[in-house]
Formats: sequence, C-alpha cells, structure tokens
Amino acid sequence: MSGDNLLDVALVRLDDAARHLQIDPDVLEKLKYPRETTKVRLMIRMDDGSRKSFLAWRCRYDDTRGPTKGGIRFHPESDADEVETLAFWMTFKCAVMNLPYGGGKGAVRIDPRQLSKTELERLSRAYMQAFARIIGPDRDIPAPDVYTNSMIMGWMADEYGQIVGENSPAVITGKPIALGGSLGRDDATARGGYYLVRDLAQDLGLGLQMRVVVQGFGNAGQFIAKLLAADGHKIIAVSDSSGAVQSPAGLDVARLIAAKAEGKSVTSLIGGDVSALDPDALIGVDCDLLVPAALENMIHEKNAEQVKAKAVLELANGPVTPEGDAILAKKNIVVLPDILANAGGVTVSYFEWVQNRQGYYWPLEDVHRRLHEIMVREGRAIWQIAQEKKVSCRTAAYIHALGRRASAIESHGTQTFFNS
Repeated sequence: MSGDNLLDVALVRLDDAARHLQIDPDVLEKLKYPRETTKVRLMIRMDDGSRKSFLAWRCRYDDTRGPTKGGIRFHPESDADEVETLAFWMTFKCAVMNLPYGGGKGAVRIDPRQLSKTELERLSRAYMQAFARIIGPDRDIPAPDVYTNSMIMGWMADEYGQIVGENSPAVITGKPIALGGSLGRDDATARGGYYLVRDLAQDLGLGLQMRVVVQGFGNAGQFIAKLLAADGHKIIAVSDSSGAVQSPAGLDVARLIAAKAEGKSVTSLIGGDVSALDPDALIGVDCDLLVPAALENMIHEKNAEQVKAKAVLELANGPVTPEGDAILAKKNIVVLPDILANAGGVTVSYFEWVQNRQGYYWPLEDVHRRLHEIMVREGRAIWQIAQEKKVSCRTAAYIHALGRRASAIESHGTQTFFNS
C-alpha cells in the first residue's frame, strides 16, 4: 500500500531476530530481497464491449524449503511493494509452522466490487493465463486473499487445467469442496488464532469471559467473533469498511454475520444497546483482547498509545508497525504476531495440497485436530523462546522461523547463494 516502503519495515523484524542467533551473513543477504517478482498487464473484455487493462503481480520470495505459497488479492491499492512484503511474511509464516513451503504472493490492482460476475471470471482466468509459467503444484501455489474467494480459486484452477491439459487440483488451495477443496479451510485463519489464544489464555492473563474487539469484520473477523462468542466471550465492538459499532453488553454476532451476508454494513445494527463508534476510536475501546483483522499498518506510532487491551491477536498481515510494537511493549501489551496468529490459513491450505496429491480427503474432525496440534506446538515453542530470551512474541516467532530457514539455506550448500 502507499506510504513508507513496507518491505524495508518488515526487514526490521528479520534484523531483530538475527541478533539472537548465530546466522551466516549470506543467509540474511539472501532473505533481503525476493527471488523473483513478475509484473504483467491483464487486458479484460468488459460487459459493455470495451477493453480495460489492470496491473497484476506475482512474487516468489524464497523457495529454499519448498514451493512458494501465498494468496492472490484483488485490491485497488495493491502494488509491488505490498506484494513482496506479503510474500516475505509468508516465507516466515511457513517456517514458523514448519511447512515445506517458501513464501509467495499475488495481486491485481482492481476493486472487484465494481465488476460483474462475468468480468470477475474473465479477470481471474486472465491472471492464470498470465502467470501459468510461474505457478504450479511443485513451484508456486496460490490461495485466496483480500477480496478473493473459493469461487475465484475454482476458476483459476480450471483455467490452469485447461492450459496444461490435465486436471491439477494441487495447483491452488482454498478451492470449493467440489473441486478438491479441504473441509475446514473456510474458518482456518480464525480457528488457528482461536486455538492459540485459548491455549495461551492463562499465560496472557485473560479471564474465562473476555471482552473482545474485532477490527475488520470480513472472513477472519466474522469467524473469530463466532468462535469466541460460542465460548461465552463478549464481542463488544467491531468495524468494517463502512463504520464501527459497540455494545458493552456484547453484540449479537449471529445478527452481525447475517447482515454482512446480506451485503450490509455492521452499522445497520445500530439501535437499542448497539451504538455507533468512530472507526478510528475502535482500537482504544477498553477490552481484554484486540483482534486486528483488516489491513496493514492499522496500529502505529500515532494511535498505539490508545490501546487498552491485555493482548493483541494479529489476524491481519502486518497490522502493527515497529513503532506501534515498541509502544505496546512499553504498555506490557502482548502481541501474538501475524506469522503465528493467522497461520491457520496456510496450514489448512497445506492440508488441502496434501489431500489433493494423495487423492484422499480427510474428515473435518481430522483437519481441526491436526490444526490444533500444530498451532499449540508452535505457539508454545514461541512463547518459551520469548520467556527465555526476554523478547517479544514477534521477535521470538522470527527467531523460531529464521533458525529453520537458515538451516535449510545452509544445507543447500554455498552454491545456493549464487544460483538460487
């Protein structure tokens, strides 16, 4: 997104982690820049007969541990810097979860809400036509992201199959179930965060009935609200792109989700004990758990002081800037970082890829059990690093991931630094 160079900001996290490890300088040098970023122009025939062009990108950041993995977003403010930064985060997210992947990401600069369904399908298929030589089940595996969904992934998987002349479901994850998607993928990002918070609740000083604020009521925001509310926690404030609402007694999550399903804003529920809230004031609501589930850089040096939560669960990618992190640390607010907290999505995407390659599909209980096991295992490992080294959970997560990635890079031998 526009503003300071996102990748440079993200690399600050890498440097912080490297200070706590004996890392070959060549490893850090290799991780400073993406392996490859491709930019193309997509020409689309619109419903009125005209043709329009849209910029699109695909970045493969590092493939030392396996094929690159990462979503494709359709957003009017996407750019190369954003794509490369998201791919960098994915690189470390996969290492945190010990998945055999590197990080990738893709985007089209478009507001998909302005397109008809047929225009959206043409755009999706054009993206795959443009990047089919880069993408592949053993090379680069996309998934849904902001403003993309299982339907779009299905179109892309179908287009790839037509290009290569065979059905290849493992090329994309997040597909419809009928096309080889995995059960449990729809709520995986939120469910992973939910498992993490539930396991660390006592360590974080969170009570049996938390007051929760959710910033961004899209897919992840809705599911985390639903999961936490089902456990008896109160969702006291939420926001979407149109506004924010609050209720100290707890919002009716089912009504909020129903309103979003009808294309309405959360503000459509204003009335009674539900009041309007300035979206900028949302992060300052007194609560136990704050869940940023929107876009990057939402908590920063100018507003982090307002945060009153005991803990922050980053379901969005990069919602807290380094300056914001420093302020939250001084306030003794624990941040469960994105590369751990929202990694449930890529973990179940990995499960889908495995199932596609095996041709054998798991029941929902197996997906949930495996996800819970990995989230708790890696979350506990990172919590222990944070306590032992007296660092933030974010730095601990990068230490955890960097150690794995460095081992892989070094195991490839010195030639990898020059030829890969």
